[in-house]
Amino acid sequence: MKKNKKSKSKKADQLIEDASFMLHRSKGNGVLRRQIWANENDEVTRYNLAYINHRLFGGDNGRVLGYDNAHGYHHRHYFGEVEAINFESFEQLETLFQQEFEVLHEKAKSTK
Repeated sequence: MKKNKKSKSKKADQLIEDASFMLHRSKGNGVLRRQIWANENDEVTRYNLAYINHRLFGGDNGRVLGYDNAHGYHHRHYFGEVEAINFESFEQLETLFQQEFEVLHEKAKSTK
């Protein structure tokens, strides 16, 4: 007699936020992009935070600054350079991204 195996299907991570914010020309141009996926326990499993501004940088599809965990590791994009980062928490990373964005955004406003 053959036993039926109960398959435990892991629920796929859900995209819980997918937002783009256009920055007005008077505010320095560009786009802020925020994508977040979470598991069934509301833990962030994937993320993409990006500041895109083609006036500041033409490479990497205009991504001036970005943090994500694609390709199996946490990393930072900065003017086309990619480096692995030490990941403590998503909240810590959001704060770091915001601080860096504010500095770059001021630079962009002064170059309009």
